[in-house]
Amino acid sequence: MINFIAIEPVVAGKTEFSEISPSRVDGKWGKFLWAGDNEKVPPYHPSAISKGVISHPDAANPEVEQLSLYLFMEQFLNGAHPYLKISIRSDRPEEIGFEIFHHDNSAEMERCALTATMGNYSRLRLLYLKDSIINARELYSDYKDIHFVEKEAYPATEFLKDENGDLIVMAATDESFAELASWPQEPAYFSRRNWRYRPFFKLTQYWRKESSRFDPSLHARVNGRTYYWSGGSGDKSRYVEIPGGAAFENFELRENYYPGQKFYFGISRKTPEEIVPELSSGRREPGREGKPLK
Repeated sequence: MINFIAIEPVVAGKTEFSEISPSRVDGKWGKFLWAGDNEKVPPYHPSAISKGVISHPDAANPEVEQLSLYLFMEQFLNGAHPYLKISIRSDRPEEIGFEIFHHDNSAEMERCALTATMGNYSRLRLLYLKDSIINARELYSDYKDIHFVEKEAYPATEFLKDENGDLIVMAATDESFAELASWPQEPAYFSRRNWRYRPFFKLTQYWRKESSRFDPSLHARVNGRTYYWSGGSGDKSRYVEIPGGAAFENFELRENYYPGQKFYFGISRKTPEEIVPELSSGRREPGREGKPLK
């Protein structure tokens, strides 16, 4: 498990979070989710199984397969009632496509963000943009508390482009593999081993947006932490510092909502320079201070 994707619809300025908002069903944190093979909503059942549907989306390359399924969820307390079509292609196995739709009974959504919520696990500290690389250690150097910290967002005009001309924003660790895989040998960290990085290789995470269809409101947003999240407790003794300093936690693209909007999230063993060869030109600045969000 490298990361999670959470669903965060906004209605009348109110954001609701799928992973921590209480369910209408049992009152506990987290919305009920279930899958189906098409847009006809199946009734929720805890043992329901969706096999997904295989198609061939590229007529010029009929050997390419795509596996798709629909993800349904209970209605949010703010009235939003989105659902997703999720797909993965055989020629892009490291990438998931998400299309966002809404049910007829949904309140009007200003946006419906999909956010990668666990960047601290991979200690993501480098955010790759067109003309700069944002370093979380520098960006949040003056922040030492247990909460989330957020500064400026980055508009689509600052995004890189991949080899197909699509817009892309990438995040990676600034540590060697030996540093990333190590874990402090101190009692406070022994009971929090779930945060220790376990894969045997480093990974790049990214969001991609097709350049042929995006709204001018599109921007990338990150927030950071200097301590690993610990269930929202206000007791500082329940937290441990992230080894090496602040890292990005939430990583997402935001765009005004429209039905069928599509985002791609990737986790790749390629380096950012391999994904976007332009990065090897050496034109990047090493870091940049962020301005506080208003």
